[in-house]
Amino acid sequence: MKVVILAGGKGTRLGPITENMPKAMVQIGGKPIIWHIMKYFSEFGFNEFIIALGHNKEYFDKSFLADKENISNGREWVIDLVDTGKSTQTGGRIKRLGSVLGQKTFMLAWCDGLSDINLHDLFSFHNQNNKLVTVAAVHPPSRFGHLSLNGINVTEFLEKPVLTDKWVNGGFFVVESAALEYIDGDGTQWEKEPLQRLAQDNQLVAYRHGTFWQCMDTMYDKRALENLWSSGNAPWKIWS
Repeated sequence: MKVVILAGGKGTRLGPITENMPKAMVQIGGKPIIWHIMKYFSEFGFNEFIIALGHNKEYFDKSFLADKENISNGREWVIDLVDTGKSTQTGGRIKRLGSVLGQKTFMLAWCDGLSDINLHDLFSFHNQNNKLVTVAAVHPPSRFGHLSLNGINVTEFLEKPVLTDKWVNGGFFVVESAALEYIDGDGTQWEKEPLQRLAQDNQLVAYRHGTFWQCMDTMYDKRALENLWSSGNAPWKIWS
């Protein structure tokens, strides 16, 4: 099964670091974050990747493919780099891949999120429910510290806790090719009209993943991932 990774965004919230490189090439532990994502998929037997490029695609081509012999660490990865346009939105990038994907089910992932989600269970859940799209629902980390108060006294202080009462899009999907019909064109964001219409048509289900998930939207997020990697306890590192 093919894995589509959307790697064409600008990553503006990471500041100057993404001015001259794609967000997917920002490094965690000396390797681009997309390498971590591909390694994770590969451990579950998914080794055929379609990478949707856009912003600063030239940097991606040169830096990533120059090390093509080493990035997979011995696994037979098939990598197809597709230019989906510099300013194309997420849905438009997926739509442009239609001819490459054919009429087959595919996995879809953002280029900036790491997790310990069981991809076999995600795929099995998708097959059991017979819908066009399955999204991994995850608990988001809070942007702020949490205070528990008793009058003026602080009884508990938690620095940016995980919000276990909320679910958000985790950026991991299983998608049937027919779902591309819900995408109008280049200006369509996958997270907006397509998923909203799929939900209205009862064609979108959520696989609840309650353990580790972390995106890399900001430099704070990048440092958090770096700290996990350097500690030797990165939850997504399931390879030896």
